[in-house]
Amino acid sequence: MSLYNKKFKAYFTTNKITRGFLVALLSSGAMYLDWFGFVNPLVNTILGILTFYLLLQADRKIWFWSGFFIGILWFWWISISFKSYGFAWATPIGILITATIYGVIFLFLASVADYASKLARLKPSVPNIPSSFSESEASAPNKMLLTLIVKAIALLLLSYIHPLGFDWFKPELIFTNSYISIEKWQFALVLASIVLTLYKKQLLYLLLILGAYPYTSHFHKEEAVDPTIEVTNFHINVIDKWKPELQQKHINSVFSSIDKAIKDKKSIVILPESIFALFLNRQPVLMEGLQQRSYKIDIVLGALYLDGKVPRNSTYIFSKGDYKVANKVVLVPFGEANPLPKFMSSWINELFFDGAPDYVADKEPTDYTLHGKTYRNAICYEACSETLYKGSPKNMIVISNDGWVVPSIEPTQQKILLQYYSKKYGTTIYHSINMSKSYIIQNGKVVK
Repeated sequence: MSLYNKKFKAYFTTNKITRGFLVALLSSGAMYLDWFGFVNPLVNTILGILTFYLLLQADRKIWFWSGFFIGILWFWWISISFKSYGFAWATPIGILITATIYGVIFLFLASVADYASKLARLKPSVPNIPSSFSESEASAPNKMLLTLIVKAIALLLLSYIHPLGFDWFKPELIFTNSYISIEKWQFALVLASIVLTLYKKQLLYLLLILGAYPYTSHFHKEEAVDPTIEVTNFHINVIDKWKPELQQKHINSVFSSIDKAIKDKKSIVILPESIFALFLNRQPVLMEGLQQRSYKIDIVLGALYLDGKVPRNSTYIFSKGDYKVANKVVLVPFGEANPLPKFMSSWINELFFDGAPDYVADKEPTDYTLHGKTYRNAICYEACSETLYKGSPKNMIVISNDGWVVPSIEPTQQKILLQYYSKKYGTTIYHSINMSKSYIIQNGKVVK
């Protein structure tokens, strides 16, 4: 057997695969428990610390399998949308590709750490080393420390690696609903404490993690959420949404929701992404109906917008008989815009999307003011992107359609990401969703 085959085979041992799966399982534990309705800060803290404790001491083979299974456990839902396009058979292929991408990323980072330790030519720090000790044996602790430090840095930087523009993986996300805060310096403190614990073989160093507790959150004065803002919830599956014979029924349900909010004396009513599955700006009767109602209530809803020949996934804001259109800034990779080179993207669009053109994104996020408050516009996927939080907006209205990816863990993961950004930027988020529960998040907590 060649040396290459031996090295390749070493990745496929039961021990390496099992340990990699355990790390991935721990890393996703808080998310899956939340999916089943169980959120406990202590349990989530323990799961997060165990994840990084096991990962930092693992070799690059285990790092590969950890990344591979993280790709599955965190992102298997990405391929669920294939069924809506008539390609259900491609779902396992998509899951395997996603898993492999994250496996390779983790393998690369661990390999960099190994390479750095091999390059190190550190002298032994212990004086009077017996002659029976070789230089490599004496410097082993130093090399171990360097490897741990490089791995910790890799974990800190991992949230900045966005394969094909997809930026939902952030290691510190694990601590969103825990006793540990999610700022980078606090995550760095957690990693530093684990590095010292492994290097010194003393569990007492884990006490440094106490410094990552979000002490300042106890001094936040929470502003009461406006009870006159109605965040609606719909359950229209994506197949029915686009059936012409059901379109009028859906239109009627939208107007019924708006009329109910008016009757309940609400100031703003928010409806989900693409709640009108049509180019709303080309529907004068619907536009007039919405503009008339906007004298009584401000309306925020999602629909398509046709700008000449350019299709856009947009938010329509109706107020006092007038309206404004806010377009998406961050498009969904493959779902709305193809991140591949043009010659490949044309082929993918032809194969999977019947040759439909990509949507077009705006360059900057849109802010609008209703009842004296300014809101940042966000449509589904982009609300989980750092780009939308430029300038730390105080309020954000998010509209989503989860019909493409349910049933799956995606709505829960999206909620946790919004909690993460709400904590990080102090943004209150009003989220109206089709096909999963709507909610309001304030200071990282779901308050309604």
